[in-house]
Order: sequence, then structure tokens, then C-alpha cells
Amino acid sequence: MRLLLALLVLATPLNAETHRAGIFDYYVLSLSWSPNWCALEGDARNAAQCDAHAQTGWILHGLWPQYTRGWPAYCRTAHHAPSRSMTAAMADIMGSSGLAWHQWRKHGTCSGLSAGSYFALSREAFARVTLPVILDHKEKPMALSARALRDAFLEANPGWLADMLAITCRGQHIQEARLCLSRSLDPRPCGADVLRACTLTAAIVEPVRRRPDPPKAPDD
Repeated sequence: MRLLLALLVLATPLNAETHRAGIFDYYVLSLSWSPNWCALEGDARNAAQCDAHAQTGWILHGLWPQYTRGWPAYCRTAHHAPSRSMTAAMADIMGSSGLAWHQWRKHGTCSGLSAGSYFALSREAFARVTLPVILDHKEKPMALSARALRDAFLEANPGWLADMLAITCRGQHIQEARLCLSRSLDPRPCGADVLRACTLTAAIVEPVRRRPDPPKAPDD
């Protein structure tokens, strides 16, 4: 019995108490292609960001403290949780206040920052990225290689190198662009675990949903 208990302890993942807020090496800025998330998951949730009125493309999934290998999560913090108005204010770039709350709880608590400072830094990081236009103005799903999308980000952001970002997929769909940043939000090389990225040569990309234009009135 004692041997079994010892083995169970060794097999148990490290919990939040093993991670200290503010102790990490760099950030991963994760950007999600909203139309793909909607097709795979959001529509079933009736998510507001999936409505055609929202016309949502890239959204901020989160700003994640990262170790050189691995990452902290759910850290203990002395800072107060964000207010409802604070998370609601992030919905314009994150799609929903619920995502903002989840990101604070899982990742923001490990930043060592207050909720307000963490969200402000997240917004600044998102604003510093020039989003490529390769996926804009498409009316039907398209097939695109993960490498082509990575190269589009590199072209749109001079100074970035190939080892500073990774494109991820979920099934056959493009999922996210993950960009590696220093603690001062300067681009930097990613750890090897982040660079284990999608290699699909024909990944599915859903188009941005747009409300159809109203029919024109017939000429008199």
C-alpha cells in the first residue's frame, strides 16, 4: 500500500502551489482565428463573437507567462480578481468577458501583475502585432499551409524571425498564432516546446462571418 501511495504521489502533476507568481522567462501571445473556433466549438455555445454582426477575425486568446520549458498556471497571487467591468472591457479584442476571466485565473495570476496591469499589458502586446491580410475578404473556406500563414506574419512584422512564432492547428483547422515576447514585449525566440507547431500543408481556414448586405430597392 505504501509503495502504491508513493507511486501515486510521483505521478501527480505539480499543482499551483509549486508555481510562484512573477517567476517566468518570457510571454507567449496567443492569437486565435475566431471563425475556426466558432465552427469547431463556438457555434455550439451560441458565442456572441460568432454572430455575423461581430465580424470577428483574429482575437487575443491570452498573454501567457512561459518558462524556457513549460509554463506556470493558476498561481497564488496577492492581487484581487478583476471586476466584471474589467473583464467586459476586454471583450472587444478577446471575444468575451468569460475568456478574459479565464485567462486571468489561469495565466494572469502567474504574471505577478495586478489584473488591471495584466489586461493593459495584454492589450498593448496585441496592439503591437500587425495582423496579416492573407485571410481577409475571403467568402468561402480556404486551404492554407501553416507555413504560409507563418510567413505572412513574418512579412507583416519586419524584425520577427521564424523561431519567434508558431502556428498551431486543431484537427484539420488552423487554430492559433503563438508569438514569443520578452517581458518588455520585444520579439524573442520561442522555447522548443512552443515551436512544436502545425505542419499541415492544406489546413482549413473559415472566412470571417459577415452579415449579408440588404437587397437593393428596385429602380423606379
